[in-house]
This record gives sequence, C-alpha cells and structure tokens, in this order.
Amino acid sequence: MCIIFFKFDPRPVSKNAYRLILAANRDEFYSRPSKLADFWGNNNEILSGLDMEEGKEGGTWLGISTRGKLAALTNYLQPQLDWQARGRGTYGLSNALLETPWRKLCFGKQLFLEAVERSQALPKDMLIANLLDVLNNEEAQLPDPAIEDQGGEYVQPVLSKYAAVCVRCPGYGTRTNTIILVDADGHVTFTERSMMDKDLSHWETRTYEFTLQN
Repeated sequence: MCIIFFKFDPRPVSKNAYRLILAANRDEFYSRPSKLADFWGNNNEILSGLDMEEGKEGGTWLGISTRGKLAALTNYLQPQLDWQARGRGTYGLSNALLETPWRKLCFGKQLFLEAVERSQALPKDMLIANLLDVLNNEEAQLPDPAIEDQGGEYVQPVLSKYAAVCVRCPGYGTRTNTIILVDADGHVTFTERSMMDKDLSHWETRTYEFTLQN
C-alpha cells in the first residue's frame, strides 16, 4: 500500500523554488530482503534501493538517474492503466490510478501541499523534516469506500491500518521514507529513511546529493 506525493515544475520562476519535490513511502513485508539506496548501474548512474527477494533481485520501487530520469511504482489491485500524460502540478498516487481520491491520499496530499507552500521560506533540512512528518502520519482516514471497493475482502481485516499515510501492521507496513528535492539549478538531494533489522525502533537515514547531467 505504498504512497507517493509530488510537485513538478520543470521551470520554476524563483531561484528558491524546486523543480521537483517528492515524498514517498514504501510499504512492504518487513522480512522482504532489500538493499539501502546507493548508486548502481555500469556507470553508477542510478540511485535507488534494491529488492533482493529471491527471483526478483535487482528491482526497485523508486529511483532517479544522474540524467534526471525518475521511476516509482506502487502495487495495484486491479488491472487498469492510465495513459494520460501529466504536466506540471501537484499529484498523489497510492495503490490506484493517479489522483484516485482515497481519503488517506487526499488527507496526505493536503499535508504535503502545506509543506510545499512553505518550501521556499524553509531551510532544506527543515523542509525534509516536515515532509518526513507527513509520511509518518498514522491517522486512519475512515470510512473509505474507495479502498473497500478496490480491495474487497483482501483489505477488510486490516482496513484501519491501510487507511493511514503511514501503514503499521504486524510484519508489514511502511519501512522506507524517501524525499527527493530537485532545485532550480538541477541539484538533487535524495534522503532515504529506512527501517533496520525489521525493528520499528531502529531506523537509518542516508542523504545523497548530486547535480543532474545535461
């Protein structure tokens, strides 16, 4: 039940504005093996975590290249696709089509927008801290017929846990927070906060910075 919020503006009018502000949660079984974010690829051009599940080694859930290509994914419980292109703006994505109005998505997007509105006036580390607060909000947004309709019996037993931005279930939930900032000059700040050793009280934060290649 991953969730992603992002604001995209390829040509910000202010030098203090960001081309991209992205905040994302990876929700997964705590026992599923993975590697923390680092640079991979033949020329170390891709920054991402890596899935190490047997038979699926080397995949990822969120990554960015030094040339500015970014990919992110969530699971989807129904086989539908949305091919509509999206331009600049602020969006939310969970386990459905872009901007599907799940209550937790709308709630989290409002928190995200409030942080984004203050972004130009905040030091970068404070903005990152605010976005991490958004990603770790555990307030269940119920009732939510949209989640019930999509998940059916699959989500009913743990609906109250799935209905929050930050998911907390026994053995499953939010185990990685990722913040990506791309400023007006193409400087990237990639911050990953990851659960360690399947322990909810033990987290490690890593930050990488680089400038996009032309």
